[in-house]
Amino acid sequence: MELLAHNFSSDFARSAHLARGASADDDGALVAFRDPQQMSLLVRATAFVFADPRSRQLHELIERIAPSEATVLITGETGTGKELIARHVHGLSGRAEQTFVAINCGAFSETLVESELFGYEKGAFTGAQQGKPGWFETASGGTLFLDEIGDLPLAMQVKLLRVLQEREVVRLGARRAIPIDVRLIAATNVDLAEAVRAGRFREDLYYRLQVIGLPLRPLRERPGDIMPLTRHFMAIYAQRLHLGEVELGLDAQEALLAYPWPGNIRELENVIHRALLVCRSGVVRSEDLSLSGWHRAPAAAPVSVPGPEAWAGGADIAYAAHGAAAQDDVLAAERFARAWQALLDSGEAVEFEAMQQELVRAAWERNERNQVRTAKHLNLSRNILRTFLKKAGAID
Repeated sequence: MELLAHNFSSDFARSAHLARGASADDDGALVAFRDPQQMSLLVRATAFVFADPRSRQLHELIERIAPSEATVLITGETGTGKELIARHVHGLSGRAEQTFVAINCGAFSETLVESELFGYEKGAFTGAQQGKPGWFETASGGTLFLDEIGDLPLAMQVKLLRVLQEREVVRLGARRAIPIDVRLIAATNVDLAEAVRAGRFREDLYYRLQVIGLPLRPLRERPGDIMPLTRHFMAIYAQRLHLGEVELGLDAQEALLAYPWPGNIRELENVIHRALLVCRSGVVRSEDLSLSGWHRAPAAAPVSVPGPEAWAGGADIAYAAHGAAAQDDVLAAERFARAWQALLDSGEAVEFEAMQQELVRAAWERNERNQVRTAKHLNLSRNILRTFLKKAGAID
């Protein structure tokens, strides 16, 4: 997600119209940007449909809480439309005519995050030739959306908590506090409660953020939204590609509904975009979706964990790390534990840091080198994951 400060009122006016009068085919509220062709440069998933019963429940909750000034915490997997939900909350609030600012906390290094959020004064650090307001000041009067809030360093979590309590910020290098009037909406794709228990996230900040929690289900758990979203994206890209009217074949519909959508709405948009590029005769078939191999694949055969005799022979530690990561759906936890116990009982020297690096690398490969999914898989923040990957030589 790129940084942006955007006045949402005109976009929301049209999306609200769609929400009140959705098409008969969709039978649900559609939240979409006014100009998806322009806005998709900033947000790749450009619409959210409240057609599935679970999505309808979420929509009812949003309509109840949006007019308040309460802080909101949106949780859900990557690609589920968390920013779009934040924009919808903003658009239904009393701040709809004011600025909506969205930033990604994981996009900043630890040395930059304070100055970006809270601003800085002239001379605060080398190169600061003039003062600059932070994103809290920029969003004053409107809504500030902090995505990937779980990636904030602990030191910044303390300062963020104080800003929320005192409703004022102090720029880096300044001594005077600046009052702010901001509604905060935060989002994360990690389990913050677990992060609190692990000591990676402050408990007081967690409860401060979750005044209102909006859990956003993955697309596979709200199948009633798949076809309305598909029709929406087909209309967008058919117009963009000057294709005229494009139909969706029955086999393609079945494939879309059977697919588990690990990338959620963002992946669906990309799949439809590609399908319209390669389809023939104005009809999208299942082969145009490039989803073959994912449909109801047979379960992998169980892979045995090497026993004590393998460890005694000095078997490579990486085998266990990669094997466990690649077969986590079929290997029971107790068998994995026995394998490590066998290693310990073998008397072989254990290089703990090497094991950590091998496990991180294995998880990274299993998640197709996607840092967000790998961090979630290992229950780490993305910043911590990047530290391990750098140590392992996997990234620069």
